[in-house]
Amino acid sequence: MKFLDLLRMSSGNLWKRKVRTILTVLGVVIGVASIVVMLSLGLGLKRTMMEQYESYGSLTQITVNQPWNSDNEEEMRLDDELVQEISAMDHVDSVWPTLSLSAIAKYGGYEGYLQINARPKEAFAEMNIDVGDGRLPGQDDELTFFYGCEVLQNFYDSHGGSGYWETGVLPDIDLPDIDLMNDPIFIIFDTNAYYSAGGTDENGQPIPAPKKYLIPACGVEATNENGWSQYGWYTQCDIDLLIPELKKIFKNKVIPGQPSTKTGKPYKEIFYNELYVNVDSMDHVMEVQNRLTELGYEAYSNAEWVESEQKTMGTIQLVLGGIGAVSLFVAAIGITNTMMMSIYERTKEIGVMKVLGCDLRNIRGLFLMEAGFIGLIGGVIGLILSFTLSAVINKLAQATQEYAQGISYIPVWLVFLSLIFAILVGMVAGFFPARRAMKLSPLAAIRNE
Repeated sequence: MKFLDLLRMSSGNLWKRKVRTILTVLGVVIGVASIVVMLSLGLGLKRTMMEQYESYGSLTQITVNQPWNSDNEEEMRLDDELVQEISAMDHVDSVWPTLSLSAIAKYGGYEGYLQINARPKEAFAEMNIDVGDGRLPGQDDELTFFYGCEVLQNFYDSHGGSGYWETGVLPDIDLPDIDLMNDPIFIIFDTNAYYSAGGTDENGQPIPAPKKYLIPACGVEATNENGWSQYGWYTQCDIDLLIPELKKIFKNKVIPGQPSTKTGKPYKEIFYNELYVNVDSMDHVMEVQNRLTELGYEAYSNAEWVESEQKTMGTIQLVLGGIGAVSLFVAAIGITNTMMMSIYERTKEIGVMKVLGCDLRNIRGLFLMEAGFIGLIGGVIGLILSFTLSAVINKLAQATQEYAQGISYIPVWLVFLSLIFAILVGMVAGFFPARRAMKLSPLAAIRNE
């Protein structure tokens, strides 16, 4: 018997008993929809978790700090030699040294506190900063500043007025009238001299006010819906342009935040506050992190949290998938019952087929194909129902404004896997009835009424 003949006979036999077939298919529909929706919830929550971690920083990035307690403090500092050593490690793509310092910004009667973070210009393209106006640092020949979206909240009226933190009013209502991109903002790097100006030094000499520098802005970060950003509080700039400027400003004095020798003199080289190590793959993050820890430095990454959370999410997915699998198991019992009833009702037909010389494999294939059809039809309808339920769940989740992309996610591989699984479940459920059909005695089957 040809394959097309088996296909035609099996599909025709199913619809001879429409009500029974529909009820059996309905069981498969519920089972497939349960598994797909349950797994989609687990996958959606996992995707949301990963996006949340990515918003805190790259998942393949390691932050390196100087150890808190070190007997060899001078040897454990973060310098250019260490940058080169880490860059030469396996699986390390790049290292971004970061120099942080505080400064005071002044515009008219307003005064503000700046937290300056200087990095190599190559780093800014990888930081996923949403530029609202202008451009990122590193594209100019002179030192320029890129202001975060929350920097204005640190400005206040220096003539006795209050600022944002004193009023507690929403920032978009009570922020000072300053255009960071176009207004001339004067920067004071020597904050100690600024606060001491007007007093006298240890020799009784008056302390002059420090010099102010007009640093142009290259860009301002865009304000997002939440009014918060990972880089919102910081002022970014090119480290290769800032360091020469600081050396010129402070000359033979110690730059704020930099260590000094035992005699109080500044070091010739600049020591960094942090190093950001970019690894080629998330699979190698912990390996590189452990090597950095073995060198004696403080190293941490989001990979530690992600690894722990992924195990938790894996357990949740297994539980959710198990709940859905119970429904499909019940559906498999229904398929087996339907096929057994079909064999009892078609005993004479099976006997005639055997007497006419039909191959036993064809008889088995006929019943397996019928069971597979039930799984296929139930799987397709179950997937349609799954997408519908997923859309409804996501709509409700988005209405809460906590899950912008929803919490149900059905990838392409899950669609094909669930469809194949439904067909296999149907065929496995029909295997024993098919074997029973093969073992029926032809003469006994023909005599059966």
